[in-house]
Amino acid sequence: MYWKRIEDLRIDHDLTQQQVAEILHCKREVYRRYEKGIRELPLSYAITLAQYYKVSSDYLVGLSNKKG
Repeated sequence: MYWKRIEDLRIDHDLTQQQVAEILHCKREVYRRYEKGIRELPLSYAITLAQYYKVSSDYLVGLSNKKG
């Protein structure tokens, strides 16, 4: 599921949940819920994260295993 992928990307980039929350302009607890699959990640946040991590949105949400 995509929440595992956003967690893996965050860890691979040596970022904390707080740092990603700041990139998305949300609270850390809200971002934590996206990572754990408790809340659904809004499309605008998915786009922001895909651009930040330089991966395709399909990769980010788990529709593809190709990063680019």
